Amino acid sequence: MRASLDEQALADLLPGAWIVAATNFPLWLSGQRRAPRLDYGLISREPLVLSDDVAFTMGPGKHEGKKKHILGRDAFKRDEFVWRGTGVLTLLTSRWRVTGVSDDGSIVVTHFTQSIGTPAGVNIIVREGAMQPEVRAVIAHATDDFGLTPEQFASLSWLDSGASS
Repeated sequence: MRASLDEQALADLLPGAWIVAATNFPLWLSGQRRAPRLDYGLISREPLVLSDDVAFTMGPGKHEGKKKHILGRDAFKRDEFVWRGTGVLTLLTSRWRVTGVSDDGSIVVTHFTQSIGTPAGVNIIVREGAMQPEVRAVIAHATDDFGLTPEQFASLSWLDSGASS
């Protein structure tokens, strides 16, 4: 579904744990950060503010297997979220928006704009624990409904994250 989601719909949809099923972000494709998961918590509905915990497991190297977290807050402004890191990351910001949601709310497509630390990109996230078979096929058959161009869909790498691809 490509409908524009308002603040309240996003407040109902996003809180909880999500698995990154597909992405074109170099951060998740280098092999140094594996099994990315997002956990959004509702801080306030009006204005909409979410806590944001991005967890991943370190890949090959000195810290292999160690779990890491990137913490931040997402404030909804107009039609997008503005992420700001917490702690040592407080000076970093990025912008992202939801461009599509499956009918049952278990698949969400997010687009990120370019920031100082990251390129523009796309994540397809699946609610953790949702029985969502064939995520790739669902998205492929409705790219426009999910706010994806054919080129963006082709640029995605499907992660071995526990979500069915």
